[in-house]
Amino acid sequence: MTFESNTPRPFTRSTENKMLAGVCGGIAEYFGADVNLIRVLAVIAAVCTGGTAALVYLAAWMLMPLG
Repeated sequence: MTFESNTPRPFTRSTENKMLAGVCGGIAEYFGADVNLIRVLAVIAAVCTGGTAALVYLAAWMLMPLG
Protein backbone atom coordinates (compact mmCIF):
# COMPACT_ATOMS: atom_id res chain seq x y z
CA MET A 1 0.00 0.00 0.00
CA THR A 2 1.30 3.44 -0.86
CA PHE A 3 0.09 6.66 0.63
CA GLU A 4 0.59 10.08 -0.86
CA SER A 5 1.99 12.68 1.42
CA ASN A 6 -0.27 15.68 1.94
CA THR A 7 2.56 17.90 3.11
CA PRO A 8 2.85 21.05 1.03
CA ARG A 9 5.87 21.66 -1.16
CA PRO A 10 8.17 24.46 -0.05
CA PHE A 11 7.65 27.82 -1.75
CA THR A 12 11.23 28.76 -2.68
CA ARG A 13 13.07 30.96 -5.14
CA SER A 14 14.52 29.18 -8.15
CA THR A 15 18.23 28.61 -8.56
CA GLU A 16 17.94 27.55 -12.21
CA ASN A 17 15.29 29.90 -13.66
CA LYS A 18 16.48 33.15 -12.22
CA MET A 19 16.96 36.39 -14.04
CA LEU A 20 17.01 38.83 -11.14
CA ALA A 21 16.24 37.05 -7.87
CA GLY A 22 14.49 33.83 -8.88
CA VAL A 23 11.07 34.83 -7.52
CA CYS A 24 9.23 34.42 -10.83
CA GLY A 25 11.14 31.20 -11.51
CA GLY A 26 10.15 29.84 -8.12
CA ILE A 27 6.50 30.72 -8.69
CA ALA A 28 6.61 29.07 -12.12
CA GLU A 29 8.18 25.90 -10.72
CA TYR A 30 5.67 25.74 -7.86
CA PHE A 31 2.62 26.02 -10.13
CA GLY A 32 4.11 24.22 -13.14
CA ALA A 33 3.79 27.24 -15.43
CA ASP A 34 6.09 28.79 -18.00
CA VAL A 35 8.56 31.15 -16.35
CA ASN A 36 8.35 33.69 -19.18
CA LEU A 37 4.58 33.93 -18.75
CA ILE A 38 5.01 34.62 -15.03
CA ARG A 39 7.62 37.30 -15.79
CA VAL A 40 5.33 39.04 -18.29
CA LEU A 41 2.44 38.91 -15.83
CA ALA A 42 4.69 40.39 -13.13
CA VAL A 43 5.66 43.31 -15.36
CA ILE A 44 2.04 43.91 -16.38
CA ALA A 45 0.98 43.78 -12.73
CA ALA A 46 3.71 46.26 -11.77
CA VAL A 47 2.56 48.71 -14.44
CA CYS A 48 -1.16 48.31 -13.71
CA THR A 49 -0.79 48.66 -9.93
CA GLY A 50 1.47 51.67 -10.05
CA GLY A 51 4.43 49.81 -8.61
CA THR A 52 2.68 47.99 -5.79
CA ALA A 53 3.37 44.63 -7.45
CA ALA A 54 7.06 45.59 -7.61
CA LEU A 55 7.01 46.07 -3.83
CA VAL A 56 5.38 42.65 -3.44
CA TYR A 57 8.16 41.22 -5.62
CA LEU A 58 10.81 42.81 -3.40
CA ALA A 59 9.08 41.44 -0.30
CA ALA A 60 8.99 37.97 -1.85
CA TRP A 61 12.70 38.32 -2.66
CA MET A 62 13.45 38.95 1.01
CA LEU A 63 11.02 36.37 2.47
CA MET A 64 11.29 33.38 0.12
CA PRO A 65 14.25 31.11 0.84
CA LEU A 66 16.56 30.11 -1.99
CA GLY A 67 15.67 26.59 -3.11
